[in-house]
Amino acid sequence: MIWFSQFGLTEEVIRQVLSDALGRGADDADLYFEHLNSTSVALSDGKVNRASTNVDLGLGVRVVVGDSVGYAYTEELSLASMREAAQVAAEIAAGGQPRTVERIGSRPGPTADRYAVRQPWELVDMATRVDLVRSWERRTFAADPRVKKVETMVADTQKHILIVRPDGRLVHDYQPMTRAFVSVTAEQNGKKESAAANIAQRQGLEFYSEAHVGALVKKAIDDTMILFEAGKPPAGEMTVVLGAGSSGILLHEAIGHGLEADFNRKNISIYADKLGQRIAPRGVTVVDDGTLPFARGSINTDDEANPAEKTVLIEDGILKSYLHDEISSRHYKVKPTGSGRRESFRSPVLPRMRATYMESGPYSPEEVIASVKNGVYCSTFSNGQVQIGAGDFAFYVRHGYLIEDGKLTRPIKDVNIIGNGPKVLETVQMVGNDLQIDIGGWTCGKDGQSVPVSQGMPTVKVEKLSVGGAS
Repeated sequence: MIWFSQFGLTEEVIRQVLSDALGRGADDADLYFEHLNSTSVALSDGKVNRASTNVDLGLGVRVVVGDSVGYAYTEELSLASMREAAQVAAEIAAGGQPRTVERIGSRPGPTADRYAVRQPWELVDMATRVDLVRSWERRTFAADPRVKKVETMVADTQKHILIVRPDGRLVHDYQPMTRAFVSVTAEQNGKKESAAANIAQRQGLEFYSEAHVGALVKKAIDDTMILFEAGKPPAGEMTVVLGAGSSGILLHEAIGHGLEADFNRKNISIYADKLGQRIAPRGVTVVDDGTLPFARGSINTDDEANPAEKTVLIEDGILKSYLHDEISSRHYKVKPTGSGRRESFRSPVLPRMRATYMESGPYSPEEVIASVKNGVYCSTFSNGQVQIGAGDFAFYVRHGYLIEDGKLTRPIKDVNIIGNGPKVLETVQMVGNDLQIDIGGWTCGKDGQSVPVSQGMPTVKVEKLSVGGAS
């Protein structure tokens, strides 16, 4: 098969390694081959100050016994090294009957093609990448005379994965990715402010259209210039309106992680005993979707050879599902949701988010804002901290606006929003009709692993959150 030759493999070698993984009586096992090429170019002060390329190749072997996992990997795809990794992973098993390996490739895998590339990065030379970041720098300086410093970066990866399962499944996926970054420092009346913007998708060079580059530069500049006018809001509890798009970070962190099945299987999450129960008002529907075309968090197949899907987590306020890998799906006696993901061949599978968002509701964003007498509107979130068990969170809002008598008034910046994820869900009062999937370069961390994700929100009104501003 063509994918065997790409990794220097044969069907007999695959069978031998998989048989070693199952040789001590495991319940299940998989082989995860990965070949990754990555390139990045960064520009600062008019000069290319960083350019790099990287190639990574290896195999991860997972052996499953009940809810326990044995894992080993090798960066050398020789038969001896692969067999040694399989035998190390198999040590978790107690020495039962070896499981039979079905004919390799006898079961078809996912066939979706959600990120077909027109201009593959492997055909793009370094000079073209340098021209990109230089043109973004020139465009940013030309947009506003207050701009004093610009940094730009473009990065891309091309990853091939091959997953082999003992039940005959053989799945290959080509997973492209690119990310662009523009940082601006501006000066006005002796005062300096800085902000940055980034965009990312599973596309080739064609991603950098006039529309995408124009929006990237505009956001970096607008987010910088608004800071010259912004101040701190009054501190205390108040109504908060979450702006469409990047406010999805709050949904992802404060709620999404708590719906990953491993946290519930281990009774860590506050949602562990709430399946089928109302956890939000009517009209609130939250999904995790691996099927959005070209989205950073989308996948054709998860890293267990299961097809990605759109998983409804909360439907009209009722908790309907968790995000499942195969271990949790066996525990709950449900189908996997195509959510088993890993950072690389060096890492075991975990249930992870893909593209998490709240679906649109009936209200226009203008109606949502007009309903608030005094509150804050959050435009751009930065980093945050969340406790998975209780759902308590603290997020840093880079900038937004005060809402006074139903209108956006003074810009605000450097605001802390403190609350509890489950309580935020319970106190959602209005959901806008303007869902936006943010195309920023979001990355999710869990148990030391990072994976690309997407997220989104419509405009949402939350009854009350703690706002840390001027005292």
